[in-house]
Amino acid sequence: MILVTENHDFHYETANICRFFVPDEKIKTVKERPETVGDELLAVTTLLEGETGAKTVCKLQFGDFCEMRTNFVPAESAHYRDDCERTLATDLYHLFCALFETTQSWGVLTGVRPIKLLRRTVNELGLPAALDRFRNVWLCDEQKLSLAEKTLKRENEILALSRPDSFSLYISIPFCPTRCDYCSFVSHTVDRAAYLIPDYLRLLCEEIRETARLASRLGLRLETVYVGGGTPTTLDAAQMATLLKAVAEAFDLSNVREFTVEAGRPDTVTEEKLRAIKAAGIERVSINPQTLHNSVLAAIGRKHTVEEFYDAFNLARKVGFAVVNTDLITGLPTDTVDGFSNTLDGILALAPENVTVHTLSMKHGSNLVASRRFEIAQKTAEAKAMSALSVEKLTAAGYNPYYLYRQGRTMGNQENVGWAKPGCEGLYNVYIMDETHTILGCGAGAVSKLKQPNGEYIERIFNYKFPYEYVSGFPEMLARKAGIDDFYTRFPTK
Repeated sequence: MILVTENHDFHYETANICRFFVPDEKIKTVKERPETVGDELLAVTTLLEGETGAKTVCKLQFGDFCEMRTNFVPAESAHYRDDCERTLATDLYHLFCALFETTQSWGVLTGVRPIKLLRRTVNELGLPAALDRFRNVWLCDEQKLSLAEKTLKRENEILALSRPDSFSLYISIPFCPTRCDYCSFVSHTVDRAAYLIPDYLRLLCEEIRETARLASRLGLRLETVYVGGGTPTTLDAAQMATLLKAVAEAFDLSNVREFTVEAGRPDTVTEEKLRAIKAAGIERVSINPQTLHNSVLAAIGRKHTVEEFYDAFNLARKVGFAVVNTDLITGLPTDTVDGFSNTLDGILALAPENVTVHTLSMKHGSNLVASRRFEIAQKTAEAKAMSALSVEKLTAAGYNPYYLYRQGRTMGNQENVGWAKPGCEGLYNVYIMDETHTILGCGAGAVSKLKQPNGEYIERIFNYKFPYEYVSGFPEMLARKAGIDDFYTRFPTK
């Protein structure tokens, strides 16, 4: 499709509105109207500024459909430029709704963190007025509004645990047994990169020790630890024990509220590995089936079976983990609403302490997108129904939503939600999505996100993305960690 932005630079929000409705279309943004468009979808957004304000004009054309909306933003508006952008985006949204005879659950909201926006709006206006703005200005539907309000309540309780000197630690193990078709994460399959693991692990332990020295010198307080990937349990039991020992010896863990290891792929889980994790004092693991249908697993290139998931889950219970999370994905190829309902029932019968419901995101770089084996439009209504079903069934089973975020190009423009039994929430998930406090990252692909104490300013320090870069460029990458010292010199915790 073609998006025209005449006399303005508000292409970000207007392009995002387009992606809501045509997520599999390439959007060409231009400043002037083309002479011919053929059979392409054409959206024209125009800003005409005068002394008293700006007239906004939106036009949407496709086949026999051709409609226009105009509006006016007064010059004395307190947020004039923002209001111009919002008005153009909102009018374009209404035109798309008319063309496709549908609405979007989150209305015109395009950001990753709607709960953070709700919190900020509540602090500014109070809860009733904030909900009214979400409903009538940003056009969120009542189901999403209710979900957001419930999530905000639990998030606020978790955020209150953080202090100005708090931080969390993320450790990246960027290796997987195979690559799932929906995945675009930086990870290497073991068959191609196994030779890198010994050197990678040795250097990762060195980075962990250096990061701990910096944190100790700065008087930072470690709250949560998350070992993710990739698939951390691609490490064998001895390698896992080495990694966890390095963390325990380097960091002061006396204030740590939770320590999680992601054992995401059931086909990497063994009793020996789980016992190595448990022996390190860790009580939280994540074992992720995504679906309980072997045909759907095959359709997404996930090289394990439902039976292997059950075996891995039962092993985690046998070893004695206090909290087990399971990830599910709505909108998967070949899955159906009834199939997803059966998956939910199967998971709830296991009674995991956490259930995270993701919506399939058609990410650039994933095999699904690259091969064009899956059309997005066909799954939109099903993804919405699956999302609604997850809210209904998890709520009825006693789970509460405690964190929520959105990604681009998701089926039906739905969200990702963490659900937990009371007291079993994953604090790290909240802290990273809310950008509550500093996250120090170790390993390939990790990002240290430095958060100003008692402020909103954030700086990032990027590690090399790929394991081979991490190994070959380790001295230079480690030198970047000096930026942590510099940041806290400028923004002390007290």
